[in-house]
Amino acid sequence: MENQFDKQFIGGHWKTGKDSEHVNENKNPYTQETILTIQGASTEDVDEAYQAAERAQRIWMDKTPQERSDILQKAANLIEEKQADIAEWLIKEGGATTIKAGLEVSLAQGITQEAVSFPMRLEGKLLPTNKPQEESFVTHRPVGVIGIISPWNFPFHLTMRSLAPALAAGNGVVIKPASDSPVTGGLLPAKIFEEAGVPKGLVNVTVGSGSEIGDYFVEHPIPDFISFTGSTAVGKNIASHAMSGKKIKQVALELGGNSPFIVLEDADLEEAAHALVVSKFMHSGQICMSANRAIVAEEIFDDFVHRVVDRVKELGVGDPSNEGTVVGPIINQKQTDQIRDIIKRAQEAGAKFLVEGTIQDQMIEPFVLVSEDPALEIFHEEIFGPVLPILKVKDTESAIKAANDTEYGLSSALFTKDLAKGRQLANEIEAGMCHINGLTVDDQPNAPFGGEKNSGIGRFNGEWVLEEFTRVQWVTTNAGKGHYPF
Repeated sequence: MENQFDKQFIGGHWKTGKDSEHVNENKNPYTQETILTIQGASTEDVDEAYQAAERAQRIWMDKTPQERSDILQKAANLIEEKQADIAEWLIKEGGATTIKAGLEVSLAQGITQEAVSFPMRLEGKLLPTNKPQEESFVTHRPVGVIGIISPWNFPFHLTMRSLAPALAAGNGVVIKPASDSPVTGGLLPAKIFEEAGVPKGLVNVTVGSGSEIGDYFVEHPIPDFISFTGSTAVGKNIASHAMSGKKIKQVALELGGNSPFIVLEDADLEEAAHALVVSKFMHSGQICMSANRAIVAEEIFDDFVHRVVDRVKELGVGDPSNEGTVVGPIINQKQTDQIRDIIKRAQEAGAKFLVEGTIQDQMIEPFVLVSEDPALEIFHEEIFGPVLPILKVKDTESAIKAANDTEYGLSSALFTKDLAKGRQLANEIEAGMCHINGLTVDDQPNAPFGGEKNSGIGRFNGEWVLEEFTRVQWVTTNAGKGHYPF
């Protein structure tokens, strides 16, 4: 794939950013080698990008549904054709293992392929009316311009998850990718849609420091909607800024998680242990849906934990480009230090460590710890690293109580052979997603993705994201004379 990724992408052109004080140094988190440098975007660049998106959106929304579908299909085809190049970028820019990179490209291709059908699914309604000679319609219209702020952990997929549906619904877009993943989170998706043939200016990317353009990106008067994926603290700040300007903006916020993985006494322990290790250690635990804590019935606790520990000790750790690697590098030093601090506090609080890896540079080997104390701090914070805490509980009631004892509510999993009981208990778990005998890490293009409580608002994928990225308009027509109250 042609490398133009040391520039901003604004108005259909690759340009040098105008922020002379900030340069984005894009580093490989495993080797620490600099991949490329990008001159930062200024507020002037953000202005230009939003204005370009606004102009292009008026052209784009007038395209027929089939014309929009055709371009989305070209983008989906390009992702499939360039999957090896995209995966290589995910590995070197984000420290993705080959397993994770392949999964991410597949997820992004899936949501883009799903979005191909979206222009044909924007259906209206004819409503009954009691007024003679009146017709009453409800239609879905584009919101206008959408600002997308994407994260570093699944940058390509989580950008495409907003970008493809936004375009399908007739919107223009400006992307602000995370500083750790400017290529896979913004510039590479823009390149794909440029090659697919979107109008110039419809898709824009501004790579810049948060201190320079962060708040301005959200408060700018042009965007009508901000789609953000990232931490809860930042999400709250974005929501505040989206409401504080002259124009109140809609927001979709996919935020932090503290996903519980519940194992009841009648579970298939071997299957549950396998699913837990995948749910926790995929991408080194740097996923909002990661199994952040396991909650296990005391009756089967020792047997289950033994199976988990055996699996964890066999995980490949190290160079993410090696096919056998499961646990690769942490994205940056700040994140590494936060995880180290979480481990230290758990040790000081008396948790028993059954697997205790080493920490060197940005490589953290797996840790597994157990406790019977549900108040332990580590059970209540988002770890975002390869550290698995396991809580022993007395019974099912205690398990559900522990699962809900968190400010978050994104994903969850529950293992039991009694599927009827599992479905009943799923209704008691305060989370946007619950997978019975499955992974906490699951994202399907036709299923609603989103959380409760401090895990965010709004839903992605399928018909649910179409509801987010369109506005409903009620229109009436009257062929006769009106009947008015005075």
